[in-house]
Amino acid sequence: MDTAEAAAAYDAMEHGEVDEAFVNRVIELGANDGHFLDVGTGPAQIPILLAQRCPNIHITAIDLSEEMLKIAKQYVKDNDLTDRITLELVDAKTLPYPDNTFDGLISNSIVHHIHDSLRALKEMGRVVKPEGVVLIRDLIRPETPADAQAFVDRYAAEDTPYQQKLYYDSFLAAFTIAEVNQMLTEMDMPGAVVVQSTDRHWSIERSV
Repeated sequence: MDTAEAAAAYDAMEHGEVDEAFVNRVIELGANDGHFLDVGTGPAQIPILLAQRCPNIHITAIDLSEEMLKIAKQYVKDNDLTDRITLELVDAKTLPYPDNTFDGLISNSIVHHIHDSLRALKEMGRVVKPEGVVLIRDLIRPETPADAQAFVDRYAAEDTPYQQKLYYDSFLAAFTIAEVNQMLTEMDMPGAVVVQSTDRHWSIERSV
């Protein structure tokens, strides 16, 4: 998502239902107030929804794509949330925050984009408080490319060919649930579990 074209294409894809489900789950896990970190915020739709639903939550939303953050900045401004959502250009593999900084940690569909995913996940575990809410969600890698294409046909049939390719490539770059479980054993995130949250998503979850 380093180019304006890729960022705009991603932003134009239909994420509303998935984003709503994500925020609903964050709240179910106990999110209510405090300072949250959103890793890989993209166009910032999830922190915007969370801030609207939970007036006592403040969010630091980070991304490594300047183009994504340009889009996010406008959305945050349009929703009058600049006082509660802080956008920062940050590499998830080297988070510039002290240990146990955040009351909650959220991340949606970014892990497969990160070259050293385990390092980023370890960093997420480091900066969230031991009792903090956690929801990290991403795609499950299908067994075959044909299975990946079937998901694209099912969920992105109305998208442009370029958007469909982004989605297809994301499936092939994603992890299996077994791989995520293995990474969780190497993270400092006590009480967290890996679940299959939809037909195409895994989640690392921890409730308060």
